[in-house]
Amino acid sequence: MRWKVILRSASGLVGMSIVVAFVLVAVLAPWLAPRDPISQDLTAGLRPPGTPGYPLGTDELGRDLLTRLIFGARTSLAIATSAIGFGLLIGLPLGIAAGYYGGLFDNVITRTSDVLMGFPRMLLAIVIVAAQGIGFWSLVLAIGIPDIPIFARLARTSSRMVSQNDYVTAARAIGSGGIRIMKRYVAPNMIGPIAVQAAFSMAAAILGAGGLSFLGFGVRSPTTEWGAMLAQARSYMRDAVHLTLLLGLAISIVILGINLLGDALRQAYDPRFRGRDI
Repeated sequence: MRWKVILRSASGLVGMSIVVAFVLVAVLAPWLAPRDPISQDLTAGLRPPGTPGYPLGTDELGRDLLTRLIFGARTSLAIATSAIGFGLLIGLPLGIAAGYYGGLFDNVITRTSDVLMGFPRMLLAIVIVAAQGIGFWSLVLAIGIPDIPIFARLARTSSRMVSQNDYVTAARAIGSGGIRIMKRYVAPNMIGPIAVQAAFSMAAAILGAGGLSFLGFGVRSPTTEWGAMLAQARSYMRDAVHLTLLLGLAISIVILGINLLGDALRQAYDPRFRGRDI
C-alpha cells in the first residue's frame, strides 16, 4: 500500500527511478562497463565526450570516464549501504531498549547520543579516519558512527510511543518478556520513520564519502570512487571541464533521487498526508 502511494507521487516516482537505476548500475557494473576501469592509454588522455570508443571522454591517464563512473557508483553504494547498516545495527537496538525500559539506561543512551550529535559530522568522520587509517572499512566507520545516535534517538522516541499502546500492555500482562515484546510488537511499528531516516542518511553517506575522498581521506587507488575522481579532475578543469562536470552531475542526480524518494516515503508514512496527492 505504501509503495502504491509513492508511485502515485511524481517526485516519488522520479526518485525511485533514479535510485533503482543507480543500484542496477552499481550491481551490474562488471557487465555494463565497456572497459577496465584502471586500464590506461596515455595516448588518449583528456579526450572530450563523443570521442569514438569513449562516449564520455577520458581522464588524464586515458581511462574511460563512463567505465569509471559506473564502477564509482558501485564503490559509493557499497560504502553507503555498509555505513547505514552499521548505524542501524548499533543504533536501532540501543534506541528501542532505551525507549522500552527507560530509567538509567535511557538516560545514558540519550546523553551519549547528545554528545555524539554535538560534534560536526565531517569533523567526527575525519577524526575516525585519522585514528583508524585510510581504507574502505575506516570510511564505513567514519560515515556510520555519526548515524548511530540519529537512529538511536529516533528508535527511542518511536519505542516510547509504541510501548504505551494497549497491545503492548496486554503482552506484558500475559507474561511476554521484554525482548519478545520489543522484537514482535515494538520494532515492526517503527518501520516508517526508520525507512525515511535511512533514505536521507543514505544520501548523506554518499555525499560524506565523496567529501572525505575529495579531501584525501577516502579509499586508496586504484579503487574507483566518485569523490577521489573529482579531486583528481579539479586539476584539469580548464583543459577538460567534462571531468568535473560529469562527475558532479552524477553525484547530484543520485543525491537528488534519494532525497526525493525519502521525502515521498515521509509523506507516505505521515498521517497528516493521508488521502492527499503527493
